[in-house]
Amino acid sequence: MPTHLLSGTVLDVVNRSAFSGSVTITDGRITGIERLRECSDPLTASGPFILPGFVDAHVHVESSMLAPAEFGRAVATMGTLATVSDPHEIANVLGEAGIDFMHHSARSSPISILFGVPSCVPATGFETAGAELDAEVVARLLAEPRHGYLSELMNFPGVLNGDPEVLAKIAAAQRYNKPIDGHCPGLRGEDLQRYIDAGITTDHEAFTFEEGLDKLQRGMYLLIREGSAAKNFEALIDLLARFPERIMFCTDDSHPNDLLEGHINRIVKRALDRGLALWDILTAACVTPVRYYKLDLGLLALGDSADLILVESLQQMRIKQAFSAGVCVADDGAPQTPYTDSEHPNQFVAPDLSPAQFNLSVSGKQARVIRARDGMLVTESISLPTPRSGKRIVVDLTNDLCLLTVVSRYQSAPPALALVQGFGLKHGAIASSVAHDCHNLIAVGTSLEDLIAALTLITDSRGGLAVVGPSTRQVLPLPIAGLMTNSDYATTGAQYAKLDAAARGLGSTLRAPFMTLSFMALLVIPELKLSDRGLFDGRRFEFVKWVA
Repeated sequence: MPTHLLSGTVLDVVNRSAFSGSVTITDGRITGIERLRECSDPLTASGPFILPGFVDAHVHVESSMLAPAEFGRAVATMGTLATVSDPHEIANVLGEAGIDFMHHSARSSPISILFGVPSCVPATGFETAGAELDAEVVARLLAEPRHGYLSELMNFPGVLNGDPEVLAKIAAAQRYNKPIDGHCPGLRGEDLQRYIDAGITTDHEAFTFEEGLDKLQRGMYLLIREGSAAKNFEALIDLLARFPERIMFCTDDSHPNDLLEGHINRIVKRALDRGLALWDILTAACVTPVRYYKLDLGLLALGDSADLILVESLQQMRIKQAFSAGVCVADDGAPQTPYTDSEHPNQFVAPDLSPAQFNLSVSGKQARVIRARDGMLVTESISLPTPRSGKRIVVDLTNDLCLLTVVSRYQSAPPALALVQGFGLKHGAIASSVAHDCHNLIAVGTSLEDLIAALTLITDSRGGLAVVGPSTRQVLPLPIAGLMTNSDYATTGAQYAKLDAAARGLGSTLRAPFMTLSFMALLVIPELKLSDRGLFDGRRFEFVKWVA
């Protein structure tokens, strides 16, 4: 392994000091740090700047639609050298075999990926998944050193109600002294305290300043999230100055076209543009997740693993080079490690998509409607006059009411139907086999015929994303568990961008129509969602009728 001598302005984030100097790398470790001249204000210094690599403190790699090896190649070019990853997307499809696939692929990744053990497979008992990880399996997986934590406990009602299975998973994590990630959108007050008292110490679902403040004041670590659909930066970032040691950054779910634009470096730049303190920002981006999750990642100290990045300009946050364990893995925006081919594990039972399977008969005068919110995972439950023609439900584009369906991909069963507002479609349909968290098939459209056409494109590919319009039929195949491609990140990003543009061409005004669609089936996030078994009230945690 060659020796590297890197010169520039060194940012010692741990000790909050900067100096002009150099860093020597030998055999993958930092063997020398030379301080030539102290720098009182790094923002006025000249580059390149040498600093620890960024960490995504909570991400589902599968949402990038890239295998872990390729995901690492992509984000390394943006300065991310480690992620804390919950593989529950693929675990809901393939169980332990899916987790093993992620570990296997990650061995070829140029970055460090710490996997947790999914705590909610399936996410609830109100939907059909491809696998189940019960408390006994979770405990066995937590005993393995390769798993660093218990992944997000989305079933917070189960925690609050003392569900024995949920509590057994928490106890297993505590037995092995591994952190427990939280997931409790909107939870406040005494219920929040009970959730924390159960042993849960992080949350990435806060979406208001007041909620984030409540969680921080009660001792939680707060993750500020900027993903493709959920964007909480504006609501939460002003908390950083008050709690600089207990905030981290994450993307949670980012689609491949967004990865072409930036990753944690983009969050860091936004925080700098806002005028927040450089050391607070870099502590959240580089240091706190390493310490909290005990990541095997160097922090630019003598003897550390040489995991560091060179940044040309702090204001632009453009990554010049990235080194992982002393190896240059990215140079001037280009990955320095080769593309790695992948296996195609999957579980896909093609459903019956004949029109007769879709029950459009209604009798009620009022319909319970899901209202999607742009940039949010939470939805609203609203009541509107039922749009109907005789005894059949119809779409009402004047009021932005489209048909939403979820179809099981694991067994033969009738599709579930609902009305949704907020997608803005004027024609056609979009469909996906990415439907958090069980990843059944989901589609939204302006007619039953278009819904079926979009779903058929997906079933023919055994998973994917599809757009059907008056003059278009497009599909992005996802052969790996119906979640990921087997292509490089640039190709996947370009293909997804084309599909996203086609969805907008149908009239959608959402920033991320496919990402928003994928969360219409996530029952654990209120208020109203749709599973393959029916319409679900996420606050009451029970099925509800969609017409009354």
